[in-house]
Amino acid sequence: MAVEFTADNFEELVLKSDKPVLVDFWAEWCGPCRLVGPVVEEIHGDYDGKAVVGKVNVDEQGDLAAKFGIRNIPTILFFKNGEIVDKSVGASPKAALTEKID
Repeated sequence: MAVEFTADNFEELVLKSDKPVLVDFWAEWCGPCRLVGPVVEEIHGDYDGKAVVGKVNVDEQGDLAAKFGIRNIPTILFFKNGEIVDKSVGASPKAALTEKID
């Protein structure tokens, strides 16, 4: 299962990671988020050991969402070496997301 990022673990697991990181900002009530969720879980399995893949529930982690300017969900941010290197807003196919990790 994809990692659940929180304000408490975000710096350690995302910003200090030596691997690429995919962060899915989502909410339970968001229809498109429910489409993207299984894709994120698949990517988590496919990239185990090669990338960190996780999620941020914007209802529970509002400060974290605000810190990164998340206004629409789903929004997926891609980090490398602690920096945002790419972004995807809305439902995207798996290939479009994995391309941004590779």
